[in-house]
Amino acid sequence: MTELGLFLSRKSVNRSDVSRKTGISKTRLSELTNNASTKLRADELYLIALAIDVDPCELLKEVCRELQLKN
Repeated sequence: MTELGLFLSRKSVNRSDVSRKTGISKTRLSELTNNASTKLRADELYLIALAIDVDPCELLKEVCRELQLKN
């Protein structure tokens, strides 16, 4: 499961509701939450955050928390 998938699970988010509210297909949401090689676009992140009523920055920090600058 991806960081997005873990975040949505912790928040007990209904993915069908997210799909309906955002226009992001259920198939695409499934890929974003289960496949680590699938890239989340900024517009998708923003729409998902709006749909689940969280600050987009909070979602971004959770999804990207493992990223670090190179030394």
